[in-house]
Amino acid sequence: MDSPTLCAEPFFLKVESGERFCLFYRPNLANPLGTFIFIHPFAEEMNKSRRMIAQQSKAFSENGFAVLQIDLCGCGDSSGEFNEARWEVWKQDIFHAINWIKHQAAAPINLWGLRLGGLLALDLASEAEESFQHIVLWNPIISGNTFLTQFLRLKVASQLMIKSGKESAGTGALRNKIMAGETLEIAGYELSSILAIAIDKLRIGDFKVFDTKIHWFEVVPEAGRVLSPSAMATVNSWKERNIDLDLQYVTGQAFWATQEIAECPELIEATINQFSTV
Repeated sequence: MDSPTLCAEPFFLKVESGERFCLFYRPNLANPLGTFIFIHPFAEEMNKSRRMIAQQSKAFSENGFAVLQIDLCGCGDSSGEFNEARWEVWKQDIFHAINWIKHQAAAPINLWGLRLGGLLALDLASEAEESFQHIVLWNPIISGNTFLTQFLRLKVASQLMIKSGKESAGTGALRNKIMAGETLEIAGYELSSILAIAIDKLRIGDFKVFDTKIHWFEVVPEAGRVLSPSAMATVNSWKERNIDLDLQYVTGQAFWATQEIAECPELIEATINQFSTV
C-alpha cells in the first residue's frame, strides 16, 4: 500500500452541535503502526502553525501512522462561532474524533497537541477511560493563567495603537471584565467569559497521565535554553510519580508566534526520529 504521494482527505465530521472540519492522512502501510489525533493551538496560533502541522502529518503518514486533524468547535472551518467555544465541548470533539478514527485503523491511538492543544490533550487523557500509547506535546502551555494574561495583552496593545484620547484598560482591568462575565474581542476573536475562566484554571502539573509515553518537545531560540522553573517542577513531579516522560529541546523558530509563516524543520526531524523505530 506504499504510495508516492500522500494527500490529506478533507471531510466534515457530524457531531451533536454541528459539523467539524477534518483532514485525514492515510498511512503508507496496510497495517498502520498507530494513529495520531492532532489538537490545534489557540486563536491565531492555529493559523500560523498550519504549514508545520501539514508537514508533520505527512511525515507521520510516510512513516506508517494515520493522522486526523480536527478543527474544534468555533475554530477554522468547523461550525459555530469562536465565542460559542467551550473547553468541555472541545474535549467532546476530540472524543468524536477518537471514535471516528477507531473505524479507520485497528491501531493504537495517540494524541499530539501544540501549545494550548497540549493541555487539552493532557486533560482529555487524564479523564478518558482508555489509555493512549503516546502523547506528543509541542511547547505545551504551562499555566492557563499566564497564557490568558498574555492573550489579554494583545487587547492592551491594540488599544494603545488607537489614538482616541481614551485611557486604555490594562490586563488587570480586562481580566476583571471577562471574569465578571463579559465577552471581549481580542485580535479578531471574541473570547467568552466561560472559555476564559476554564483556560485560566488550567495548570499542566495538575494532569497525571499514566500508562502513556509522553514526548515533550520544547522549541527554544538558542541552544542552552531550558524550561522555566515552574515547568521543570512539573517535569520533576511527573518523573517522581513514574509518569513516562521524555523531554527534548529543539533549537528553532517559534513558528506559531512569528509575524510571517515560519517553519521549524528541526522539530519535525526530532519528532519523527522518536517514532521511526516504534
